[in-house]
Amino acid sequence: MKTTLDLNDSLLMEAKTLAVQQHTSLTRLIEEGLQMRLRAQRAPAKAVRLPVYRGKGGLASGLDGLSNKAMLDAADS
Repeated sequence: MKTTLDLNDSLLMEAKTLAVQQHTSLTRLIEEGLQMRLRAQRAPAKAVRLPVYRGKGGLASGLDGLSNKAMLDAADS
Protein backbone atom coordinates (compact mmCIF):
# COMPACT_ATOMS: atom_id res chain seq x y z
CA MET A 1 0.00 0.00 0.00
CA LYS A 2 1.29 3.46 -0.78
CA THR A 3 1.06 6.30 1.70
CA THR A 4 2.59 9.72 2.21
CA LEU A 5 4.61 10.58 5.30
CA ASP A 6 5.66 14.03 6.46
CA LEU A 7 9.05 13.40 8.10
CA ASN A 8 11.56 15.72 9.69
CA ASP A 9 14.32 16.43 7.13
CA SER A 10 17.20 15.42 9.41
CA LEU A 11 15.40 12.24 10.49
CA LEU A 12 14.79 11.30 6.87
CA MET A 13 18.44 11.88 5.96
CA GLU A 14 19.58 9.71 8.89
CA ALA A 15 17.13 6.97 7.89
CA LYS A 16 18.28 7.02 4.26
CA THR A 17 21.92 6.84 5.35
CA LEU A 18 21.18 3.89 7.64
CA ALA A 19 19.25 2.12 4.88
CA VAL A 20 22.22 2.46 2.52
CA GLN A 21 24.65 1.24 5.19
CA GLN A 22 22.47 -1.79 5.89
CA HIS A 23 21.86 -2.51 2.19
CA THR A 24 18.10 -2.22 2.58
CA SER A 25 15.37 0.12 1.40
CA LEU A 26 13.93 3.08 3.28
CA THR A 27 10.55 1.35 3.08
CA ARG A 28 11.93 -1.77 4.76
CA LEU A 29 13.60 0.30 7.47
CA ILE A 30 10.33 2.09 8.25
CA GLU A 31 8.42 -1.21 8.24
CA GLU A 32 10.89 -2.74 10.72
CA GLY A 33 10.58 0.29 13.00
CA LEU A 34 6.79 0.09 12.97
CA GLN A 35 6.88 -3.66 13.63
CA MET A 36 9.16 -3.14 16.61
CA ARG A 37 6.88 -0.46 18.11
CA LEU A 38 3.76 -2.56 17.56
CA ARG A 39 5.36 -5.67 19.09
CA ALA A 40 6.49 -3.67 22.11
CA GLN A 41 2.96 -2.30 22.52
CA ARG A 42 1.44 -5.80 22.46
CA ALA A 43 4.03 -7.44 24.70
CA PRO A 44 3.03 -7.63 28.35
CA ALA A 45 5.27 -5.72 30.71
CA LYS A 46 7.93 -7.91 32.24
CA ALA A 47 7.41 -8.70 35.89
CA VAL A 48 9.84 -6.93 38.15
CA ARG A 49 11.84 -9.30 40.31
CA LEU A 50 12.06 -7.93 43.80
CA PRO A 51 15.08 -8.73 45.92
CA VAL A 52 14.50 -11.26 48.69
CA TYR A 53 16.42 -11.03 51.95
CA ARG A 54 17.77 -14.48 52.78
CA GLY A 55 19.78 -13.55 55.85
CA LYS A 56 19.18 -14.55 59.44
CA GLY A 57 16.80 -12.81 61.78
CA GLY A 58 13.19 -11.95 61.23
CA LEU A 59 10.32 -10.68 63.30
CA ALA A 60 10.57 -10.43 67.04
CA SER A 61 8.93 -13.38 68.75
CA GLY A 62 5.24 -12.86 69.39
CA LEU A 63 4.91 -10.18 66.70
CA ASP A 64 2.16 -10.79 64.13
CA GLY A 65 3.63 -9.78 60.78
CA LEU A 66 0.21 -9.89 59.13
CA SER A 67 -1.22 -7.23 61.44
CA ASN A 68 -0.54 -3.61 60.51
CA LYS A 69 -1.55 -2.50 64.01
CA ALA A 70 0.90 -4.91 65.64
CA MET A 71 3.69 -3.77 63.32
CA LEU A 72 2.98 -0.07 63.97
CA ASP A 73 2.78 -0.62 67.72
CA ALA A 74 6.11 -2.48 67.63
CA ALA A 75 7.69 0.33 65.59
CA ASP A 76 6.49 2.92 68.13
CA SER A 77 7.99 1.08 71.09
